[in-house]
Amino acid sequence: MREGKEQTLITMGDFSIDEMDHLIRQASEIEDAGTRIDFLSGGFLNLPYQESTLIGDIKTPEVLIINLKGVDCFTFLDYVEAMRLSHSFTEFKKNLRRIRYKSGNVSFKNRNHFFTDWKENNLNFVSDITVEIGGHRIMRIQKYLNQKAGATSFIQGIPPKKREIVYLPSGAIDQPVLDKLRTGDYVGIYAMSEGLDVTHVGIIIRSIDEVYLRHASSKEFKVIDQNFMTYIADKPGIVVLRPKGPHEG
Repeated sequence: MREGKEQTLITMGDFSIDEMDHLIRQASEIEDAGTRIDFLSGGFLNLPYQESTLIGDIKTPEVLIINLKGVDCFTFLDYVEAMRLSHSFTEFKKNLRRIRYKSGNVSFKNRNHFFTDWKENNLNFVSDITVEIGGHRIMRIQKYLNQKAGATSFIQGIPPKKREIVYLPSGAIDQPVLDKLRTGDYVGIYAMSEGLDVTHVGIIIRSIDEVYLRHASSKEFKVIDQNFMTYIADKPGIVVLRPKGPHEG
């Protein structure tokens, strides 16, 4: 479905617009941000993993894509966070622009290509709590995002940007750290490679006796819940963003 002159392409998959509108309206009645995220993201469980659903590069005009037929780890977060801030499907479309693009300006250069871009350009909606949960065990490193060794780029047409990445090493994630994580926290898996901040993202979901990572898995080819400590065991570390409530912006 194409809409208007703005170049918006909507693919609903197994959802209908009315069903998604109803889901968003139901979620908007949940006051707690984390509980709302749990409710919304739960609707994506078992949705197929699909890469490269966005349209736009340095040579191709950007299109605002809503593809609910399949998601990768990052578009999954885009959709959930935009829905969290909305009261209807129409409002969701507007909020997706704000979440995915700097200043809501739909263009390839303004797209949040990195997890820390997502944070920097959405400070009204999320805050970085990595230091808060990790304390003195956090690590800080300066990187030039998008710059590979040898001065080549991961993403053509996007200039490198210097940024400090703060992460908590996986070896420092113990029970006290787990106790500080909340349902709805957005987690990025720290990247050891030059030029990258994280390699994967997901959502913390707590049950009575377990902590899960809800994410679009390229190994399972769908959105799943996976034991967080099992998943993180062989990963370098985490960056944690927390959604702000309605009075914290």
